[in-house]
Amino acid sequence: MNGISTFLWFDDQALEAAQHYVSIFPNSRILGDAAYAENTPGEAGTVMTVSFQIDGRDFTALNGGPLYRFTPAISFPVSCADQAEVDYFWERLTEGGGEGGQCGWLTDRFGVSWQVVPEALFGYIGGPDPDGAARAMQAMLGMGKLDIEVLRTAYEGS
Repeated sequence: MNGISTFLWFDDQALEAAQHYVSIFPNSRILGDAAYAENTPGEAGTVMTVSFQIDGRDFTALNGGPLYRFTPAISFPVSCADQAEVDYFWERLTEGGGEGGQCGWLTDRFGVSWQVVPEALFGYIGGPDPDGAARAMQAMLGMGKLDIEVLRTAYEGS
């Protein structure tokens, strides 16, 4: 077995999505694409699939038409070292028509769900102080983009 990779079904934005994602994440690149041939479901000569890497992980995007849509039941967590990274990834992933959700979740302009999560989050909502963890959880539930300082303050009861 060669490992597990991710396959994403787009209507007709596979190349645009792949280019957007590789522009956001370090260690990312387009590996190649394949076109639809004559007598196939897509228009001959148009992009059928795009192979790319996001942060060294393999992805394939398909222009498969409107048969399927993305759902938040599957999302890509982005672990962030600090607030600057949270802000950067949130802004870049929502640009061009994406929408912020609750608790660090967002949907990008292609309909793909992401979770932009500071590494510190689980130390607050799962910390050893149960009262502090409950306060941090309540603070998180009221947020769209997560704010590390607000979570810390809630946890510490300040």
